[in-house]
Amino acid sequence: MSAIVAIVGRPNVGKSTFFNRLIQRREAIVDAVSGVTRDRHYGKSDWNGREFTVIDTGGYVLGSDDVFEKEIDKQVELAIGEADAVIFMVDVETGITGMDEDVAKLLRKVEKPVFLAVNKVDNTQRLQDAVEFYSLGLGEYYPISSINGSGSGELLDDLIKVLPEKIEEKSELPRFAVVGRPNAGKSSFINALIGEDRYIVTDIAGTTRDSIDTRYNRFGFEFNLVDTAGIRKKSKVREDLEFYSVMRSIRAIEHCDVCILLLDATRGFDGQVENIFWLAQRNNKGIVILVNKWDLVEKDTQSVKQYTKAIKQAIEPFTDVPIVFISALTKQRIYKAIETAVEVYKNRSKRIPTRKLNDVLLPIIEQTPPPAYKGKYVKIKYITQLPTPYPQFAFFCNLPQYVRDPYKRFLENKLREHFDFTGVPVTIFMRKK
Repeated sequence: MSAIVAIVGRPNVGKSTFFNRLIQRREAIVDAVSGVTRDRHYGKSDWNGREFTVIDTGGYVLGSDDVFEKEIDKQVELAIGEADAVIFMVDVETGITGMDEDVAKLLRKVEKPVFLAVNKVDNTQRLQDAVEFYSLGLGEYYPISSINGSGSGELLDDLIKVLPEKIEEKSELPRFAVVGRPNAGKSSFINALIGEDRYIVTDIAGTTRDSIDTRYNRFGFEFNLVDTAGIRKKSKVREDLEFYSVMRSIRAIEHCDVCILLLDATRGFDGQVENIFWLAQRNNKGIVILVNKWDLVEKDTQSVKQYTKAIKQAIEPFTDVPIVFISALTKQRIYKAIETAVEVYKNRSKRIPTRKLNDVLLPIIEQTPPPAYKGKYVKIKYITQLPTPYPQFAFFCNLPQYVRDPYKRFLENKLREHFDFTGVPVTIFMRKK
């Protein structure tokens, strides 16, 4: 479970530029996944080997300044509530504004580490101007420039010193998290599962800070069900605040093995549901998509087909994900949903013997080798599965740098075809033989 760092501040101070700088550093090194930055407001960053999650609160507030005034307080309060550390960004060009003072006032009451980053300091004159930010009462400040990155090293060095060590919560039972946007029916789904069922073993509260884990036993398979719906409803937060449900989902997703992504059939697979989907994919979790309230939709013989097609288009290229149409209200197919989640969990922890991998895939690669690049031919000699909690494969070859994404996708599709990784992201690395 990685620490969470929130970047707060008023509009146009450069939060997103700084955020992009933080996550690209990692995208370039760690994430060999194409198309990962679909949603720009959440990402993983890595500094000196410490990995942490970054949230750019600015990306969630749209609208005019007066709308923003109200929203920013909510944003900041939420970020403070959820994050392990806060970076408060201000702009040396405009100096201290009333809105900066409001945010500083909120941050001064906080028990958590707050880093004041004075942005756009890219010459000596501006370095002198930055001194006025002492008056915000937040102690030392960090003069930085998001655009060219100067000063961000010192800030990050100090930031990672205060972040809590990564807590690997090893629960012996698999964890299934029920996530989705507010009012999609997460609580009803869990109540339908647990309600009349006498299979329930215990309620363990507080295992993930504030979500409720329910031990559940069904089909001779025991697991923890993590409910993100009933988590600490904050009176101040309007339920539709996108930022809020994404914040919540991040915590639950990072903690689980399989994400049960619940969406409301009457609203469709909208942007927010898609955000949560990519969040789970990027964290390499198993995923099952449940289309809830299917009983409320006007249907004909083609409905399921069309709906499935629309979802698959939205989640390309990772389309090998089970989609189950349910109704929490009438209990239609809710056990099918859990059975599917169990299958996905098994797929995620599947180990394929090296010999079998090579026997199956090498002949395919021989028939369809990687396309030559700049006149150079790539020869893949050997394949092995890496010893990680989720499926990652190393393909050893002479020129790993010349293997392009489309060919990696071809290999991934062949792996899926022969070894069933439905619902699970698969990562492929090309390594030098």
